[in-house]
Order: sequence, then C-alpha cells, then structure tokens
Amino acid sequence: MELHIPTLAPETIFHIGKLPVTNTIVNVWLAISILFTLGLVIRKKINLKPTKIQNFMEFFLEKLLNYFDQVTGDRKKTLSFLPLVGSVFFFILLSNWLGLLPGTGSIYIGEAPLLRPANADLNMTLAMAITVVVISHIVGLVTVGVFTHLGKFVQLGGLIKSLRKGPVAIFTAIINLAVGFIEIISEFAKVLSLSLRLFGNIFAGEVLITVIASIFAVILPAPFMLLELLVGLVQASVFTMLTLVYLTVMSSEPHGEHA
Repeated sequence: MELHIPTLAPETIFHIGKLPVTNTIVNVWLAISILFTLGLVIRKKINLKPTKIQNFMEFFLEKLLNYFDQVTGDRKKTLSFLPLVGSVFFFILLSNWLGLLPGTGSIYIGEAPLLRPANADLNMTLAMAITVVVISHIVGLVTVGVFTHLGKFVQLGGLIKSLRKGPVAIFTAIINLAVGFIEIISEFAKVLSLSLRLFGNIFAGEVLITVIASIFAVILPAPFMLLELLVGLVQASVFTMLTLVYLTVMSSEPHGEHA
C-alpha cells in the first residue's frame, strides 16, 4: 500500500471558473455549514423556560465570559469582543476536529484527497491572523482615537517638542521613536506567530496520524487521535486568547495618557 504523506500545499480537487477549490476549502465550508445550522437550531429553541440544551449553552457562555473577563478586566469589553473571539474559537475548534473525521485523507477525487484539515493550510491560518491583527488596529483607532493609537508606534510629536528641551530630551525621544519602529515590526511578528503556530501544530498532527494509520490502522492510531482532539482544543484556545489580548491592548489608552 502506497503511503500518501500530506504536502505543505493543499490539493486542488476542482475549479469554479478559474478559481481553484482545494480540499481545505471543503473543510472550511463544512465547518461553516455546521456552525450556521447549530446556531439556527439553538436560536429556535431559546425559551423563557430553558431546555437542557439552552441550560448547557448558558452555563458554557457564562464560564466563557468569566474567563474572558480575566483578560479584558471589563465585562463591557468582553461582551463587545465576544462575537469575534467566540466565532474564532468555535470555527478553529470545529475545523481542527473535522480533520479527524473518518475519510479525511483517504477519500480521493482523482489524485487529491477530498477532505483535509482546514488549518493544515498556511493560506487559511495566515488569512485569519491578518484579519485578527487588522481588526485589532481598527478597534484601537475607533476606541482611543487616531492620534493616540498611532502614537503607540510613532511619536514624532515628542521628537519635535524635545528639540527645545536639550540633548537629553532629544536622545530620549529618539529612543522612543526607535522603540516605536520595533513595535511596528512586532505587529508583523504577531501575524507570523499566530499563523505558523496553528498551521505547524495541525499539519504535524495530520502527518503523524497518516504515518501511524499506515503502520497499524485499527487500534494504534486511537491514542494519537485523542491527543489531536486535545491539541485542537489547545490551539483554538491559544489563538482565541491571543486575539482577545490584542483587542484589549489596542483598545486601551497608553500608560500615563490620563496623567
């Protein structure tokens, strides 16, 4: 039996016009469809007299809000960020777990497997990371103001004012300006960190499961699949909490701003 090791690039299974549709996009559509359907079902069952499903969801949501409050320090901020970070968490979690469905990597259309974990595609994780970082800056611009937000990175005003205060003030302003440029570089580092961490863990797990299943397909893969369930949860939590941290930091005024 020939062993098919997953490649770094996702495989194209068909085209819509000139647009290639890869096996990771199929998993994305599947995850979105499941989440959308569950959302409609749960919404329809909301009642003043809660059912077991509603009780569970309310309990889970309250725990999630308390957990997020530890990062934001403000329930109002938590509620405003919840639609984004909650969607990110459940989408990544479900996408990771769908990669363990029977048939993933083994059902073929032509020479390409039909299903592949969505986050085993660097294009996917990179797009999510860029979206999260850009949204955090938009939130910062809206909440603290344009000049205050930009002042977190480039403090040209401080450099101009320091020209009247002597050499020490000028040197301090230059240091602050250099630190600001380092902060700009760190924003690009956020994108790389978020995308590569998620991609690396999910892709490595996919390769591991493929190799183990090819050696012994019945019992041996089970512990590794359980481990991948945990990895999927951890990676979804890490991505979500970092997203929440970025949103919280960008929507907070710099230290000393009130003073």
